[in-house]
Amino acid sequence: MKPVKIGLLGLGTVGGGTVTVLTRNAAEIARRAGRGIRIAHAAARAYDQAISGLEQIERIGDDAFAVVDDPDVAIVVELIGGYSPARELVLRAIANGKHVVTANKALIALHGNEIFAAAQERGVVVAFEAAVAGGVPIIKAVREGLAANHIEWIAGIINGTGNFILTEMREKGRDFADVLAEAQALGYAEADPTFDVEGIDAAHKLTILAALAFGIPLQFDKTFTEGISRIEAQDVAYAAELGYRIKHLGIARRVADGIEMRVHPTLIPHRRLIANVNGVMNAVLVKGDAVGPTLYYGAGAGALPTASAVVADIVDVVRTLTSDPHNRVPHLAFQPKELSDTPVLSMSEVETAYYLRVSALDKPGVMARVAGILGGHGISIEAIKQKEPGEGDTHVPLIMLTHRVREGRMNEAIAEIEALEAIKGDAVRIRMEALAG
Repeated sequence: MKPVKIGLLGLGTVGGGTVTVLTRNAAEIARRAGRGIRIAHAAARAYDQAISGLEQIERIGDDAFAVVDDPDVAIVVELIGGYSPARELVLRAIANGKHVVTANKALIALHGNEIFAAAQERGVVVAFEAAVAGGVPIIKAVREGLAANHIEWIAGIINGTGNFILTEMREKGRDFADVLAEAQALGYAEADPTFDVEGIDAAHKLTILAALAFGIPLQFDKTFTEGISRIEAQDVAYAAELGYRIKHLGIARRVADGIEMRVHPTLIPHRRLIANVNGVMNAVLVKGDAVGPTLYYGAGAGALPTASAVVADIVDVVRTLTSDPHNRVPHLAFQPKELSDTPVLSMSEVETAYYLRVSALDKPGVMARVAGILGGHGISIEAIKQKEPGEGDTHVPLIMLTHRVREGRMNEAIAEIEALEAIKGDAVRIRMEALAG
């Protein structure tokens, strides 16, 4: 059987890794796919000439549209990232009757509904395993491996840069800005780190996971997003004293009123497996009604780990080339006509527990006043701790852990606490999750 010819858009970190994996493991991949796979055409404006396997690409140019229009190419692999021209290239490839493999989480999160509808109409596959958690096969696990389950919730560390920063802050007591500078020097964070540290990258990924888990359309604009740039070393230390660790989590949960989709710093008990995922590693915890909690762990970025997921998608697509388009695994796990319009809750409607820290005047009655405000809003305190003042300090940190409450009610209580004359500055609020099985 003739080899399947693919077109590759982008020869950067992931593109170069894909070339290396495809050529280095060609014999093993052919045994799994049932036929050989060759890179017939690649497009890149610039690339490293030392990429292993580069010499086996039949043709390299700088025109990405020439690749998607190449009649010899059966599968287009989009690894250029971003929204445009990636969207135009993918839609053109689909219109040309070509299957698509992409690692582009932003593209899928924002334009996936349009792309999947076009692919469904044209009878082609769009595969995107590498879009979430790099080499961790979480898309396949949720879409196929857990297909028997009613997924209850997903919680994931799905951005390695943020996890590296929080790990360094906890283990070495360093400040956010100091660790961010090191992450940039090491290449973990971009020169503009906004997508990573403000949660946008994680929100793209969570949008995809929520659609797969709950059978809803992709709705990135409804994902609550909060970053880690305001996390202070003292909060990391106080959390540890209380038996918790702070992780930047993406959380999607099915509740009675709808679907929660939120990305934010979260206190979780230090004994949870996911609390011990450190450095740049990713992990996703999925709770199904039949299987219970399952944890998926591995490298969330990097040339070869991400290429592992890209090539696995290519193999899957090659296996489906001769199959009936109506009997393939649906793009978003559920049959297209079975996607539901279950509402996504606003953050004010979400119920969770909280860690609160305020700077309180060091005098009798202030703690009681703060506790009284919380009680007046129906918020129960689980633990409260007042730190000793430093020499010459007039205000001291007051730390509280609360039981679960709707965020809207907590917002009202915090506003009232911040208005007290005895409270200096803004209250620090970090959400808490038990993540119990």
